[in-house]
Order: sequence, then structure tokens, then C-alpha cells
Amino acid sequence: MTLSDSASPRRWLFVLTILVGSFLLFLVQPMIARMVLPKLGGAPAVWNSAMLVYQALLLGGYAYAHWLGRFTLRRQATIHLALFLLAALWLPIGIAQIAPPGPGQEVLWVPLLLLASIGPVFFVVSAQAPLMQRWFAADTRAGDPYYLYAASNLGSFGGLISYPALVEPNLPLAAQSWGWTAGYALLVLLVGASAAARWRGGAVRHDEAAAENGEPRPTLRRQIHWLLIAAVPSGLMLSTTTHLTTDIVAMPLLWVLPLGLYLLSFVIAFSTATKLTKIISFIAPPVLLAVGGLALMSSGGGSMMIALASLAMLFVVATALHGYLYYLRPAPRYLTLFYLIMSAGGVLGGLFAALFAPLLFDWVYEHPLLVLAAALLLPLPALLPWDKWMGLSAHGSGRIVAVLVGIAALASWNMVFSWTGSADGPAAMWGIAIFAIGILVIGWRWAYVPVLALLMLGAGGWNTVQDSFTGMRVRSYFGVYTVTEDAYRHQHRLAHGTTLHGLQRTDAESRREPTTYYGHQSGVGLTLDKAQMLAGPRAAIGIVGLGAGTLACYRRPGQQWTIFEIDPVMVDIARDPAKFTFLSDCAGDTPIVIGDARLQLAQQPAGKFDILVIDAFSSDAIPLHLLTEEAFGIYARALKPDGVLLVHISNRFFDLEPALAAEAKARGWTAAIRLDPAPEEDDLSNLTGSNWVALTRTPARMKQLTGGVKPRADSDHDGAWVPLAARPHFSRWTDDYASTLPVLLWKHLIGGRE
Repeated sequence: MTLSDSASPRRWLFVLTILVGSFLLFLVQPMIARMVLPKLGGAPAVWNSAMLVYQALLLGGYAYAHWLGRFTLRRQATIHLALFLLAALWLPIGIAQIAPPGPGQEVLWVPLLLLASIGPVFFVVSAQAPLMQRWFAADTRAGDPYYLYAASNLGSFGGLISYPALVEPNLPLAAQSWGWTAGYALLVLLVGASAAARWRGGAVRHDEAAAENGEPRPTLRRQIHWLLIAAVPSGLMLSTTTHLTTDIVAMPLLWVLPLGLYLLSFVIAFSTATKLTKIISFIAPPVLLAVGGLALMSSGGGSMMIALASLAMLFVVATALHGYLYYLRPAPRYLTLFYLIMSAGGVLGGLFAALFAPLLFDWVYEHPLLVLAAALLLPLPALLPWDKWMGLSAHGSGRIVAVLVGIAALASWNMVFSWTGSADGPAAMWGIAIFAIGILVIGWRWAYVPVLALLMLGAGGWNTVQDSFTGMRVRSYFGVYTVTEDAYRHQHRLAHGTTLHGLQRTDAESRREPTTYYGHQSGVGLTLDKAQMLAGPRAAIGIVGLGAGTLACYRRPGQQWTIFEIDPVMVDIARDPAKFTFLSDCAGDTPIVIGDARLQLAQQPAGKFDILVIDAFSSDAIPLHLLTEEAFGIYARALKPDGVLLVHISNRFFDLEPALAAEAKARGWTAAIRLDPAPEEDDLSNLTGSNWVALTRTPARMKQLTGGVKPRADSDHDGAWVPLAARPHFSRWTDDYASTLPVLLWKHLIGGRE
């Protein structure tokens, strides 16, 4: 195909078009999620449905781009631009107005809402990246189009980072929507310019041009290979996020890091930096062995070092696999088929890690399984070619490798029995031995994979597997919950991953005593102990957040309690007398409403509660939609005029005082905080420090509760309530505008601890 000089490659134009399109694609995902949050609540099923909709639309866009290849370039451009204009009817972005779901129909309704809101727009934008690469390759002088995929993922990374860092903190949702619409208009112009740059070459059909090159169509086996190589990094990205937030360190915004590294791996693998890709591919097997060997560890892993190592492993392995995928790329005429199968692989990995694994496993077993899958697919260049140095035959070296695997099995057995929860002492020595054997057998996949599995079992993996047979661990979409019994200390403990979420003493005289955040000197303890004085013997009390049911034993005869809990699994745990007896001992007949607290409270009768306790912020990933002006409007409606609102804001990474102070000021309410200090290390009360904020409509009501708010310097005194720490010019959070970045405690984030 010969083009005139006016149809020059114009590489910059195609790079810019792909960058803008991918940027918009990854910007709209968190934006629409932020818009639907108040409408749907924070249930993980919502996010899983959103993920499936995004993946399905992306796959559909790639399939559409592949289908367009049967037409001439001019016809492709006409169809694609017409589709862009048709999708513009859905702009500016907003939430579609469709009838609410009936009981049990939420599973279908959530994807329908997302499809109706952004489906056409997302579909057409997702198609432009592979399509622009195909148009770029239509000029015989353009060169290899695959490196443009690096630009696509660079744009995706930019969109992903920009939303939490720049867009959300500075723009309300309406402005975000119009800004995205302006970006969409720019993209349409760029796509039109790209079409014009190739217009004169459009008379040649793509399949006719393909006849000039004799490369056959990729075989089914090769296509399956592409599918698997693409699926493993996608699943590993999600499993790394789950693994880190469950068992390493629960860190805000942590989900952005694995996804960002995943996108950057594409940037490197599909760029011209082939030497860098080769270096990363060379070190990938030992990195996978060293860090992946800890993938089955379910205790003792809560350190920032292991978190960083896990992220490094994801990046190295994803780059190596994507580099291998780039190496296996077909001729440009099969470009859209290649990307279609890559997209299908991404969907496959996402489905396994995000949907199937929580249903199949009681722990994050998908993570070690995907680590092993990566070991099965990675290129395995021999790190130390000792067999060649020794001049051994293939048969002779194979026998030695088999003996080394046997030694690794023996070392793993000894490591299991010397494991104390961390890699130290004899366990560390056995682990180093297994790692050394793994380095020696990298060139033999049939040996490398079993040695990696043996290291996983030795490094805490055997204990993890054993816990699955005790019946004390259960998993839901909200996480992994483990109940353990400490016979020496007479305790039952509830852990969410490695974070303590409940504790009960089992001795008869103490088992009804509140523990952890809920002691009598905590804000909630002080308030509930005064419930009869504040509201009489028939006080109506609402509790948002069940946990182990610790607060239940504050209930007194005649009081009317209602508990709201989002996770049915947590309800099962709290109601099981073999695990915790707070509920059965003190409030067995208390109604428990399952669902997102904001949505469920909106359905309660107005003026129902004398005291409303919001205990949903002790985890490090806060449900933002429960702290907005609209959410507090729901709480105010649910409370009686003289009611007390109590909010638990203990958090390692967020200082939520300014948000509550701004809300109280805007409403003209009175607010105070009880900063309950943590007890001394040798204290046996099983209490922890906590921060509880009380809000009332009148100062008189606050004085009844607190006896008078004291200066901040008196916060450590028993029962002292002090003023909230307000921040000048702090904007009140609303459903339209809210950002957690201004209240993020960066020093705690970096240090990992308070």
C-alpha cells in the first residue's frame, strides 16, 4: 500500500489519541463509582458488579474493534465516529433513572444501572486504543504498532492516579462530569484527525493488505497461551490487593498501587525498552521464589517490608509475563485479535480472583495459586547453569535435580515443625535452604514449581491450611474472619485478616465485660451507661456495626435496641455461642437489620432513636458515604429531637475530627470527643484506646451527657469529653464533594503504625 506524502505516519497524533482515550477510561471508573455510592451503598457486591460491567464493556469494545477490521479504513472511521456521536447522548455522565429493584433483584439491577448510566460511552472509548493502533499500522512506513499499547497503559495509569489525587479533592461531581465531557469531545476530534491522516489509504481492505504477508493465522494453542499469560497478572493484581489488605497491612488507597504497577508493567513490556524487560524477566524467577514463598503465610506478615516486597513481586512478574506476551505477539494484521484475547484473559483472571475465589475458599488461597500459575508460565532462564559448568548430560542433571527436590521436601517438613509464626531461628535456616535449592533448579520447570510450593508450605502455609479444617475461619466479600481460642488467657478473639475486631473473656465472671474499644470509660460506654438517665427505661438505641456483639451487654431490661450490620457472616459469628456469647447472654432477641447502614436507616421511622451509635469507621478503609451531609441528614431524621448521635472514629490513617467538626458547625449542633487513652502494656483489661464523637442538637443535651466539655488538655482524665479539633476552611463533605486526602495521616501511612 502506497500513500502520498500528505498521509505521513503522524505518530504523535496516534500516541496523543490513545493517551487521551485511556486516561478518560480509567478516570470514569472511580467517578461513576463515586456517583452511585449513596444510591447503592458500600456493599462489596456492588463493586464486584461494577468490575464485571467494566471488564465486560472493555471486552466488548475490543471485540467491536476486531469486528471493524473486516471493513475498509474509511468505513471503519465512519462507523466509529458515528458511534462516538451516538454515545454522546449519554453525556454529561450521570446516574440513570430506573425503577428500584424488587427483593432479591439487586444482582441484576446493579449491572443494569451501570450499563444504563455509562455503557455506550465506556464501550466506544474502550475500543479506540486497539483501533488506533490498527489505523496507525495502515501506513506501511509507520513501523510496529504494538509499542502504542505502552502509551495506552500510560494514559490509564495517569487517569487512575489523577482521580484520587487531583480530580476528587478539587472538583464536585457535577464539575467532574462536565470536565469528562470536555475530554470526550477532545477525543472525538483526535479520532477524527487520526481517521483523516489515513483516509486516502482507506480504499485498501485490511484483509487484502494482509495477503501481502504470508504469516498464517495464530493457532488455537497459541491463542490459549495468550489467554493464560494475560489472565495470571490480572488475577495476581487483584489477589495481591486482597492479600495485602487482609494479612499484611490495611492501608488506605492501597488498591491503587497494585493496579498502577500492573498498568506500568504494560508500559515497559510493550515499549522499546527491550533490555529492561529482559533484565526484569531474568530476575523474575528468584523474586517469585523469595516473595511468593510467603504467599501462604497468614500470620506474622503484618509488616511494611513484606507489603513492599509483595508489590515488587507483582510488578516484576507482571512485566516478565507481559514481556513474554509481547514476544509472542502476532503480525499487525492480527493485532485486534491479540488484544481481544488479552482482554478476555484479563476478564478471566478478574473473575477468578474477585468473584469465584471468595465463594470457593475460606482464605485468600487465590494468591498462592496465582503465584504458582505464574511459575508455570514465566520464562525460566537458568540463573546458575551449573549443569553446563559441570558438563553433565540432560539425564545426569535431571537425576541431580530430582535429588534436590527431595532435599527441599525434607527441609520443608522440618520448617513446618520449627515454624513459630515468623521466619526466624531454625525455620529461617530451613527456608534459606529451600530457597537455595529453588535457585539451582530454575532451569527445570518441573522442579522449580514444586520447590516454590514446598517453601510456601514451610513458611506458615501448613498452619494456614490446617486452620481451614477447624471451622473457625469463614470468608465473605468483606474479608476473612478467624475466631481463635486462647485457653491460657481465657479468651476468644475475632480477627479480620490479622486485625483484631473483637475479644471476649470466657471465664464466667468476666465474659459479659466489654473489651477493646468498648470499655466503660470509652465514649460509647459512658453514653450507654447513661442511657436510662438520658432517655428513660425504654430508651430506643440503634447500633450500626455488630462486630462480635460486644456492645450488646450494655443493654438493660426495657430498652429497645436495633442493630444494623452489612455482613451476614458477621451476624452468624456473633450469634454462635461456641464463638461469642455477648448477644446470646445479653440481647438474644435484638433485631438485626442486614444491609448498608445508610440505606437501611433511611427506611426506619422518623424520630425512632434516642441514641444512635455509628461504629463503622474503626477499619482503615472508611465508608465515605456514611460521613456526608446527606448521611447525617438520615441520622438526624432517625433521631428524636433530643437524641444523641455517637460516631466511632478510631483510625490509624485518617483524622476524621475535622469532617465531623465541619458537619456539626454547618448544622448548628454541639459536638465533643472522648479520647480514651490506651492502657499500659501490662494492663490485663483487654481494652484499647478509642476516639468517640458525640453530637447533639443543643448544648443542654450535651451537658447532660458529658457533665460539661473540658479543655483539650484534660482529655486523659476519666470520662472527660473535650472539644473537637476543627480545621479552618475545611469543606463540609457532601455526596457531591468529598475527599479523604486532606485528612490522611501521612506519617502513619509511611510508618505503618501510630
